[in-house]
Amino acid sequence: MPLHPRAFKVSVGWTLSLLFLGSVVHATESSLACPDWPTCFGTMAPEMTGGVFWEHLHRLVAGGLVLMFGLATWLARHEATDRPWIFRACVAGLALLIVQSVFGGLTVIYRLPDMVSTTHLGLAFLFLALATVLASATTAAPTGFEPGVGQKLRVFAAVAAGLVLAQSVLGALVRHTDGGMSCPDVPLCLGRVVPPLVNVQITSHYLHRVVAVVVTLVVLALAWWVRRRAVPDRVGRWVALAAVLVVMQVGLGIASVLSVLAVVPVSLHTLVAAGLLATLTTVATLAGRASVTTTPTVPAPSAVTAPTR
Repeated sequence: MPLHPRAFKVSVGWTLSLLFLGSVVHATESSLACPDWPTCFGTMAPEMTGGVFWEHLHRLVAGGLVLMFGLATWLARHEATDRPWIFRACVAGLALLIVQSVFGGLTVIYRLPDMVSTTHLGLAFLFLALATVLASATTAAPTGFEPGVGQKLRVFAAVAAGLVLAQSVLGALVRHTDGGMSCPDVPLCLGRVVPPLVNVQITSHYLHRVVAVVVTLVVLALAWWVRRRAVPDRVGRWVALAAVLVVMQVGLGIASVLSVLAVVPVSLHTLVAAGLLATLTTVATLAGRASVTTTPTVPAPSAVTAPTR
C-alpha cells in the first residue's frame, strides 16, 4: 500500500488536534501569551508555563502539521497519471497551510483583530476538509451501493458538510468578537425567539444558533435517508457517526452557554464541529468514488447468426 494515504490520514488527525489546541488557547485567554511571532519572547524554546504552554504548544503542533503534510505531498508526487488532481490538491493544501499560518502570526502581531482571527480559524476548517478529501480519495472505493444512491448521497453529504463549514465560520466569528455570551439564555436569546440584532455579537451568535438547527435537521435527515437504502457498511457507519456527533455538538453548545464558556465544553465544541465536518466530507468523497466506479456499462450487442437453410 502506498504511504501517502496513511500520511493523509495522519494529517487529518493532526489537524483535529490542532483545532482543539487552538480552542483551548482561546478559552484559557492564552492567545497573546507569546507577544511576538514566530518566536515566543525572542526564542523558539520559551519556558513552558501558564498561557505560554498552550500558545507555544499550539505553534509547535502547527509547525509539525506543515512538515507532515509536506511529507504527504512529497509521497504523492508519483500518484497514478489517471488522478493527477491528487498531487495538485496536495500543493494547494500546502499553500493553504502556509497562508493559514501567516494569518496566525498576524493575529498576534496586530493583537487579535476580529476578522483576521476569524479567517485564521476558517482556513483551518477549510484545510481539514481538503485533507479529509485526500485521505478518503486514496483509500479503497466502497462497493454495494443501491443503483443511483451513490451520487445522491454524495450531494446530500456535500450540502451537509458545506453547512457545517459555514456554521464553523460563524462560530469563529462569535468566538473572536467575544459574542459567546451575547445570548446568555437557552433556547431563547435575551428572552426572545428573535432578539434585537443591534450589534455583531448578538447577530452572529443568533445566526450561529439558527444555522445549528438547520445543520442538525439536515444531518439527522441524512442518517434517516441512508437507513432506508442499501449502502456499504463502511459508509453507513460514517453516517451514523455524523448523527451522533451533531447531537453531541448541540449538547456542547448548550453546555458552553450554561457554563459561561468553561474551557472544557467550549474546546470540545470546536473539536466536535471539526469532527463532524471531517465525517461528512468522508461520506461525500466515498459516495462520489462509488458513483464513478460502479457506473453500469451497457454490454455490446452479441452477434446474431442467421439460420441456415
